[in-house]
Amino acid sequence: MEDSTTFIDDMSTDREDIRTEWIRDMRKIVMPVLGRLAEGVLKEELPVSWHPDRAIYAPLEALGRIAEGVAPFLNGKGGDAEERISRSNVAVALLKAVCAATDPASPEYMNFSEGYGQALVDAAFLAHGIVRAPNLFRKRLPEPARRNLIEALRATRTFTPFVSNWILFSAMIEAGLYTLDEKADMTRVDYAVQMMRRWYVGDGTYSDGDSFHWDYYNSFVIQPMLIDILRVFEKKGRDYDRYLEEAVAHGRRFAAVQEQMIGPDGSWAVFGRSSVYRFGCFQLLAQAAQEHFLPNSVTPAQVRCGLSAAIRRSLDAPGTFDEQGFLTPGICGFQPSLAEEYISVGSLYLCTTAFLPLGLGREDEFWKDADADWTGKKIWSGQDVMRDHAED
Repeated sequence: MEDSTTFIDDMSTDREDIRTEWIRDMRKIVMPVLGRLAEGVLKEELPVSWHPDRAIYAPLEALGRIAEGVAPFLNGKGGDAEERISRSNVAVALLKAVCAATDPASPEYMNFSEGYGQALVDAAFLAHGIVRAPNLFRKRLPEPARRNLIEALRATRTFTPFVSNWILFSAMIEAGLYTLDEKADMTRVDYAVQMMRRWYVGDGTYSDGDSFHWDYYNSFVIQPMLIDILRVFEKKGRDYDRYLEEAVAHGRRFAAVQEQMIGPDGSWAVFGRSSVYRFGCFQLLAQAAQEHFLPNSVTPAQVRCGLSAAIRRSLDAPGTFDEQGFLTPGICGFQPSLAEEYISVGSLYLCTTAFLPLGLGREDEFWKDADADWTGKKIWSGQDVMRDHAED
């Protein structure tokens, strides 16, 4: 195989500023996957030594989660020459990857229809990437590949989602199809929206089905997908515009809570399912910054600095990457005992969602404002901080 670093050798390793550092980190994570997939050797080289029964799902898991995380950056514009080259390289690699993954004649064709339903999950993350970078997939994907992508997403309609956060996967696939100018099955969307409204438990938080779980799924899946599904279908009637305002208000409160979860050293409390998604647990906070719905009590600079500390705390740990450049299971290095039985190497790439603010230009206050301490750092350095309080 041609060395996959050919896709990344244009990136400087100098830490000029935090945005350059984020782009470098994002590329270090995603390009070993996208590069190999674009070259047609991902299935051959993707490690499956732990949880080998997940090998059938791992490639699409990785692709979908990467697409979801990098989409805002690819949907952006501007930047210096180095940033524009980086955006172009990642976009080209992602488009080639999607072409290969959805072409039934390709050896890299991925699983959209086999198994008990995991393909529904994985395809939904890919659909979320489509929703977050619509022009990339509508205008730059060749027409045959666009048709293949549509057929692959449609193939997941054979699955019935569990009555949990999985109902959002079905709805997100419909949002992806609609974004690709296809007709959406609004029954699936309506069901997800109405059930999620029923499952709101207060203080910016939703249960996952009828039971509440202490974990990060409000950020991994529930709130980011609900908000973006409602954005796609906002003009469809059905009170979706009102429901969107409601969901964003809940997300704003949850973003305040998430910002306070980051410790003064960039660590965070680890509990609940799927903790090996690392700093992907802060997707909702990253989305609130990127879409400008942070609470007044949290400045964009606080979020930038807090997320940067969390990313560094995790990525810099020895053992985070294997010898081929793929992520390993863990939060602070290689910690395979933290990975549930449903985790594959592809699952780990949900961490890329922490990079959503790269969709903001350098002129945005998120990037240009002076560094600021986040709440956890303020409190544990003895600064006087306004107390937090519950809402609803």
